[in-house]
Amino acid sequence: MIEIDGFRVLIDPVWEQRASPFQFMGPKRFFQPTLELAELPRVDVVLISHDHYDHLGAETVRRLTRVPGTAGARWVTSLGVGRRLEGFGVPAERIAELDWTESVEVGGLKLTAWPSRHFSGRGVLDRFKTLWGAFVIEGPRHRVYYGADSGWWEGFGEIAAQYDGFDLTMLEIGAFNELWASIHLGPDNAVRAFEAMGSCADGERKRAGLMMPIHWGLFNLALHAWRQPIARVLELAEEKGIPLWLPEPGVPTEVVAGVELRSDWWRAVK
Repeated sequence: MIEIDGFRVLIDPVWEQRASPFQFMGPKRFFQPTLELAELPRVDVVLISHDHYDHLGAETVRRLTRVPGTAGARWVTSLGVGRRLEGFGVPAERIAELDWTESVEVGGLKLTAWPSRHFSGRGVLDRFKTLWGAFVIEGPRHRVYYGADSGWWEGFGEIAAQYDGFDLTMLEIGAFNELWASIHLGPDNAVRAFEAMGSCADGERKRAGLMMPIHWGLFNLALHAWRQPIARVLELAEEKGIPLWLPEPGVPTEVVAGVELRSDWWRAVK
């Protein structure tokens, strides 16, 4: 949940126990949701980056259509995913589908879809039938880059060059493997992407703000130990001087320009 300039954006909500079409098997959560859906405050936008099970929970969406917090929310998603949301009970008139480089405004908040290197689908026959992507969330005073899922590509710097910096840059570090480098960043390429977003081709420095490592520590989606991605990012951050923002799940935490936060909440989770 991002609160930005008076707006609340709920990103890729999954309250299910497993990131799977079946709740009796598949990748399981490491810890329980920190907030009940019925306790959500008013949400202005529900943002769904793509339709993979660890980013789009079908039962979560069904429940969100019935809770007070999202009663007036606009649903923003990638091209083609709207049909899935409608199937889960979201009214069509509340859905905005975006192709890459397209934007939608919700009140004074602007959301823009950008390319990422990934794929889509929820079964063996529907791969690439819907779009996926990263998103930039812009309020009147602040700006956030949400990278969702992506492998490394040169576009990170090109996207950043379209903006006068970010306050927070959210990049995935977990669920990675060398064989998946074309679709997932992992720690080393996430840091590489952050560095690319902090400079332009002409050498002029631009702000990438604070780096928030995401897509780790929740679902058992890969063969690596669940703490490995964040441990590696911490090593790289020390080596390269990367400013990190690592809040504790469920604890409201303010992003302050230039001020790092490195909570170690995961060390105590068994």
